[in-house]
Amino acid sequence: MTKIVIIGGVAGGASAAARARRVSETAEIIMLERGEFVSFANCGLPYHISGEIESRDALLLQTPESFKSRFNVDVRVLNEVITIDRQAKQLTVRNLVTNETYLESYDKLLLSPGASPIKPPLPGIDSHFVHSLRNIPDMDKILSTLMLHKPKHATVVGGGFIGLEMVEALRHVGLEVSLLELADQVMGPVDLEMANMLHQKLVDNDVDLRLKTGLAAITECPIQLTESDNTDDYDKPASPHFHLQLALSDNTTLATDLVILAIGVKPETSLASACGLELGKLGGIRVDDEMRTSDADIYAVGDAIETADFVTGNPTLIPLAGPANRQGRLAADNMLGANIKYRATQGTAICKLFDMAIASTGLNEKSLHKQAIPFEKIYVHTASHASYYPGAHPITLKLLFSPDNGTILGAQAAGLDGVDKRIDVLAVAQRAGMTVYDLADLELTYAPPFGSARDVVNQAGMVAANVLLGDEQICHTQDFVNLSANQIIVDIRNPGELTTAGAIDGAINMPLPQLRDRLNELPKDKELLVFCQVGLRGHVAYRMLTQHGFKVRNLTGGYKTFQMVNARF
Repeated sequence: MTKIVIIGGVAGGASAAARARRVSETAEIIMLERGEFVSFANCGLPYHISGEIESRDALLLQTPESFKSRFNVDVRVLNEVITIDRQAKQLTVRNLVTNETYLESYDKLLLSPGASPIKPPLPGIDSHFVHSLRNIPDMDKILSTLMLHKPKHATVVGGGFIGLEMVEALRHVGLEVSLLELADQVMGPVDLEMANMLHQKLVDNDVDLRLKTGLAAITECPIQLTESDNTDDYDKPASPHFHLQLALSDNTTLATDLVILAIGVKPETSLASACGLELGKLGGIRVDDEMRTSDADIYAVGDAIETADFVTGNPTLIPLAGPANRQGRLAADNMLGANIKYRATQGTAICKLFDMAIASTGLNEKSLHKQAIPFEKIYVHTASHASYYPGAHPITLKLLFSPDNGTILGAQAAGLDGVDKRIDVLAVAQRAGMTVYDLADLELTYAPPFGSARDVVNQAGMVAANVLLGDEQICHTQDFVNLSANQIIVDIRNPGELTTAGAIDGAINMPLPQLRDRLNELPKDKELLVFCQVGLRGHVAYRMLTQHGFKVRNLTGGYKTFQMVNARF
């Protein structure tokens, strides 16, 4: 009989425990969790704070009692593992209720400690008005602060998944919100021009967005008597009082009542490091493709480990619930004798911000540049479903691919509807080894309420294939910025569009319906950079002009992409 001990629950540990029992009815399975809750929906925490998930109990997925009755797993909450003795294959555990310690042996050990919120050592960071959000107790503390202190203004530090979700949650409950982000964009997994859509959404929802701005220090403000308390004149309105004064990296200050730290997370590796397990270059626990650490009897999963990036094979840290769940299942199989390989992590993710969504899979442009990987990119802007059916919304898709063979390197999408299914399709296509040529041939569901006969994904594949096959030469916004004397810009939109949407300085306006009759006005000794609103008419113009002997490139994604790239917040 194999004795499996799992340290940590939630996505990785809990899924491993359940899978291990399904594989082996005879294995002894013990799960040790230092917190009060062994399996909860940590991704749902912001939505309970906002009130969108009304019941706190809905976040509790399994309890020690339910694990015992359904899976015969011995779950011990509030039991913290202090040390791992690899030679003796024994753990020292402290019961946090009684403060007693005891020893627990194992045949196979699984580490699922997760990642902890980054908490920089800044002055005032330990104020009780400063919170992070990792688990149920953290959520309860935030809700308690909202109820007891009735804050009017909150500041969220960090614009990643949790940061953006908390911004929305706090706006949902009526607070004024400032968002501080040290980088030049929120949502690091997507590129700047895509993030600009999020920036606009934040501004449209009255969020005080401060990019390239970090937190430097926190000072608690003493509660002072109001003028009416001093003078007994209670007819005068009281001036607002804030609990905190924040010093920012740009040498300004910000008065606020509540701070949410969402700077990021770091792998929990203290136990692994202390017992001599190897760590990777990025600071996570090093594992092989079977989730085995440098000790053959110790496995690790989830946010604490480094896994291979799907595109490059290089080690990466990707703290997402989906990969952690799959890793837990796979580790359970392997601890019980299987040899199943984990097939890397794509980093497929999505985030809701007010009424829009943004999602990505694979590598972004920043990562491709950093790793010197050759790529091409195209943009598609179209409707989420048939435009003539009510409720269609614009969707923007960015596709990154190899210029040599069309391998899908990454994709990003944003919009109000249909973002999830487009990125899901592209994530499957990437994992299946499909190329952009294959995207054009995908047979996807179609009815006017759900999509178009030529889906967004089909269109992206067709545009990318056109580029690779030489049916279209494209240019990018940067080419317009670095215009040479041998190039001219031709705007083929209708004049009314220039008034309503904007124009590019120096561009010649020659509407597409007139283009064929005005070819003699265009020089053949210069390269024409043509553009329309979203790129479709530009492609028509490109095909026409090249067949008349002109040297042409079409701006991928058109003027809409140009605006996205050049937006400043």
